[in-house]
Amino acid sequence: MTRTRRPSPQTVRVLAALAADPSTWRYGYELGQQVGLKAGSLYPILMRLTDRGLLEASWEADPPVGRPPRHLYRLTGSGLALAAHVAAEPGRHPEEAVQRDRPGVRGELRSAW
Repeated sequence: MTRTRRPSPQTVRVLAALAADPSTWRYGYELGQQVGLKAGSLYPILMRLTDRGLLEASWEADPPVGRPPRHLYRLTGSGLALAAHVAAEPGRHPEEAVQRDRPGVRGELRSAW
C-alpha cells in the first residue's frame, strides 16, 4: 500500500535541511539544532526515514578519545527525491517551510505523515 499523506512539518524541515547538502553526513544533534527540534521529536523522525529507506545511517568511524561514536545520517536517492517532491509542492518553498513550521511561527500545518 502506498502512503499518500504529506510528511509532517517537522519531517519536512529535516528533509529540507538534509537536502541542502545531500552528500554530507550529518550528526543528529547538529541537525536538531538547525531545524529547531529536540531529541524526542528528531530521533523518531530519523529512525522512521531510515526504516523507509529514505536515509542512510552510519556510526562515526574514528571518534575522539573519550567520546562515544555518534550516529550519522544522509539522504538516499529516494530521500532526495522525496525532499524535492515536497519542496516542489505548490505554494511551498523549502526555506519557507523551515521558517513557517517552526514552533511559535504562524503558518499552515498539514496532517502528520
